[in-house]
Amino acid sequence: MLKSKKFWCPVMIVLIIAFDQLTKYLAKSFLYPDNAVTVIKGFLEFRYAENTGMAFSMLSGGRIFFIILTAVVVVGCLIYMYSKNCINDLWLFWTLGVIVSGGIGNLIDRIFQGYVVDFINPLFVDFAIFNIADCAVTLGTVSLIAYLLVMCFKKEKKNE
Repeated sequence: MLKSKKFWCPVMIVLIIAFDQLTKYLAKSFLYPDNAVTVIKGFLEFRYAENTGMAFSMLSGGRIFFIILTAVVVVGCLIYMYSKNCINDLWLFWTLGVIVSGGIGNLIDRIFQGYVVDFINPLFVDFAIFNIADCAVTLGTVSLIAYLLVMCFKKEKKNE
């Protein structure tokens, strides 16, 4: 079981990064500069955008800062994933793997292009345009928060 976890999680990370990079390449190829493709009318479209900041384009222009920050977080997550504290905890191990994949996907863009390619535009709500790597980071973070809450409640129950 342990060996398979060590093998399949990196495979998942590579697959998410590859899917992220492929979708960004397609967005740049078919949507740049001003094309939009309606996926579900009034609900979702694909529209090309370049983001030099973080979520919602905050702190735009901080390329070096974001490269360093992302690299530190990714390396920290990878080190922790393979530590004694995490290696036997399947939920935490895979959760950090999802976060790492999203971080690397956007890191690739920042290093080689100077910006992150975004293209998923939800029309049903006033929200930022995002990409697959953003989805991975967000879903991984939600899973991490859920994990931490479950662990807190388990600890409390043990102490009763």
